[in-house]
Amino acid sequence: MVAAAGLDVVALLSVIALAWLFGTMAERVGYPAMMGEILAGIIFGPPLLGLVETTAVLDILAELGVFLLMVYVGMEIDLHDLFELGPQALMIAIGGFVVPFGLGYLGGVSLGAGFAESLFIGIALAATSLATKSRILVDLDVLDTRIAGVLLGGALLSDVGILVVFAGVTGFIETGDVTAWGIAAVLARAIAFFAVALVFGDRILPVVWEYLEAMMNRYGFIDKTSAFTVALLVSLLFAHLAALADLHIIIGGFVAGMFLRQAQLDEEIYNHMYTVIYDLAIGFFAPIFFVVVGFELTLSVFTQELGLLVLMLVLAFVGKIAGSWLFALPTKLSSREGLVIGFGMNGRGTVEIIIVSIGLSMGVISQELFSVLVFVAIFTTALVPATMKIGIDWLERSGELVYLDTPGSEETD
Repeated sequence: MVAAAGLDVVALLSVIALAWLFGTMAERVGYPAMMGEILAGIIFGPPLLGLVETTAVLDILAELGVFLLMVYVGMEIDLHDLFELGPQALMIAIGGFVVPFGLGYLGGVSLGAGFAESLFIGIALAATSLATKSRILVDLDVLDTRIAGVLLGGALLSDVGILVVFAGVTGFIETGDVTAWGIAAVLARAIAFFAVALVFGDRILPVVWEYLEAMMNRYGFIDKTSAFTVALLVSLLFAHLAALADLHIIIGGFVAGMFLRQAQLDEEIYNHMYTVIYDLAIGFFAPIFFVVVGFELTLSVFTQELGLLVLMLVLAFVGKIAGSWLFALPTKLSSREGLVIGFGMNGRGTVEIIIVSIGLSMGVISQELFSVLVFVAIFTTALVPATMKIGIDWLERSGELVYLDTPGSEETD
């Protein structure tokens, strides 16, 4: 027992150290830390050197990492923005989902994959990453442009839409029922979850925060740490509600995060709660998840499944870029702007990796397909900074880079 615990501690120490080292190096060269963390898992894990392997403890911590990461992602999304985003962002979100999803599903069917596996391929190729885009737009200093606003809005709506569809698909797969009644039952449970979550988050949670802050001000025995504890309890409650509806717990975490952002708390208290969740998710638990993802990859896809990898990459690029571009054409965006936004939407990052990891754990996709789709996420994310830089320079040369001076006003540079 003691020896096993010692091995778990050594494995955890190794994973955290490698995640920090490789994640820092990735950020230094302009890429998300997630890519360095996966690389650490590939190099030092079973795919190459085999110096570190997963354990039961690491698997549990990795699952908790996914959950807390989705709580944090939810806290980055403002519910009010979801209702105020313009038609351009909505069209980009629809095009960036429908076309790659359709191509991914048809690609899976053409390869002989089953219905559930083809659905997972479609969802994986339709995924995008809001966090990655935010960082790239900051680095390129174009946050005050029209394409930045539309790109971030489209990515935000796409993230929400992907998780809603993912909720329905996982619920459908859990039931294993292909009848109209089975599909209706899955949709009913998903709708019931979101309805209960909306009532709790919009009506009950504000009262909880008001009571908590009153206790802090009146008696002083509830401190800032208590706000984090309540936030964690709320997140776990939403996860439990999602599980009762046969949805994955990350759906509950994501929805909880969106409502936590609306907390009517003193700014100092809220910032403390946000910081603790951020540090736990990004600084400890999520890196474990990404290193463990690296453990699960098989490098044989570059020799034995190279054709499949190339096909998935082609479908991913064509689906996301062409989908965003085509659906931007009916809006007031120019054709060039739509194409550059497509370049930005093409990075899948964290969201796709989480989705395919769950697909692997559910036994829906094979180890080989899992590896292929993770590499697709890595490749598409790695190319976004370069393609966005080329695209923005192209817009500047053609005089089509539109700057937003104030809300509602535009000026072409």
